[in-house]
Amino acid sequence: MPISPEIRQRAEAMSAAERADFAARHPVSRRLAEEAGKHFPGGVPLHWMLDWETPFPLFVREARGSTVIDVDGHSYADFCLGDTGAMFGHSPAPVAKAIAEQAARGLTAMLPSDLTAEVGGLLSARFGLPFWQVTATASDANRAVVRWARAITGRRKVLVFDGCYHGQVEDAFVKLEGGVTKVKPSLLGQVQDIAATSVAAPFNDLDAVERLLAAGDIALVLTEPALTNTAMVLPKPGFIEGLLAAARRHGALVCLDETHTISTGPGGFTRAHDLDPDFFVLGKPVAGGLPAAVFGFTARVEGEMQRVLDTKAPGYSGIGTTLSGNMLALAAMRACLAEVMTAEAYAHMTRLAERIADGLRGELARRRLPWTVTQIGARAELVFSPRPLENGAEAAAAIDHAVERAIHLFLLNRNVLVTPFHNMTLVAPTTSEADVERLVSGFGEALSVLCGEREL
Repeated sequence: MPISPEIRQRAEAMSAAERADFAARHPVSRRLAEEAGKHFPGGVPLHWMLDWETPFPLFVREARGSTVIDVDGHSYADFCLGDTGAMFGHSPAPVAKAIAEQAARGLTAMLPSDLTAEVGGLLSARFGLPFWQVTATASDANRAVVRWARAITGRRKVLVFDGCYHGQVEDAFVKLEGGVTKVKPSLLGQVQDIAATSVAAPFNDLDAVERLLAAGDIALVLTEPALTNTAMVLPKPGFIEGLLAAARRHGALVCLDETHTISTGPGGFTRAHDLDPDFFVLGKPVAGGLPAAVFGFTARVEGEMQRVLDTKAPGYSGIGTTLSGNMLALAAMRACLAEVMTAEAYAHMTRLAERIADGLRGELARRRLPWTVTQIGARAELVFSPRPLENGAEAAAAIDHAVERAIHLFLLNRNVLVTPFHNMTLVAPTTSEADVERLVSGFGEALSVLCGEREL
């Protein structure tokens, strides 16, 4: 059901008013943006930081726990949490302590640290896969998995899902258009036809997956357990299990990218649902927000990796960087896995995320708005659809940037941060009941304006 023209018109007016209010409240950020803009386009070191759509970037002075303080002194309840990178709060005390102590003993040496065996044991015990490698980013981890899968199987193609997100991995930049896999037009500088070696399938459609796998040329199925970087799409019961079974029947490997769905629980979606993928990827949350990632794999895959290495030509494999597995990353991972990502922390996070989901649903019901709220563990998201979404095409159709922008800016000016890309919220171990109340209350106020119940 499309959003009404009246709501969209009010959303545009709300955005204009909130942008003006933001500009008036943030003179120091404005000055820093002008100074930084002399050397960084838009005044930011990464262009994604402009996606908040404020008149100029919001500059941060401090981020601790679930609170962000900007350079103008405003304090925010943070439900963005670095778009999952800081899912366990900003600078968790055990991680900050481990980083500080390790920094005094060395950062990187292209040699394993004395924590390597312990971190490997923690990863294996938590996620169920016996073998691991460390990378600098989840993108790097996914790239490595794609290369290993092709090398092991001797096949060229990768199957991904329409609407997926796997970082900067080129193989995932495809979409379905009229039932045909095509390269996403937003991808910059691409010269090879990715659609020749990647195929897209609709999420939650096992029949479509089976047909594609039956061709016998798929090396790897790369997927998130739930689509999370578009309007959120949860898997139907049995879909991921059926996907794993179908891949095995047809000789393809499967990687579950849990960089976002680690919100599900201490062992991610994989352990919560007792799954057994060939590969498992996890990004920055595993190191408490420090740039680092891991990929795990089965003993069978490790044996095949050894076979490939024993028979390959000499030279660089295209997998890994000199910073991968550095001492600092290992120290942060050990602290995060052992002391931060606890069952108690997840119980708190999930309980408050349920409070958010229930609160948002109540605000929607009060105004009879035909939208839904989707939750997966500590992650909750407003979706502009009258029912839960089933695939990427439905997710794309449900996105309304004008209304999203209005809600985000309204909340930001009331000292609440949500992820700017869509209506996603995350709860950290440090999130409080008061933070949740501030979010739900602010959301209700935003809806009051959008529905014409009151003026700005």
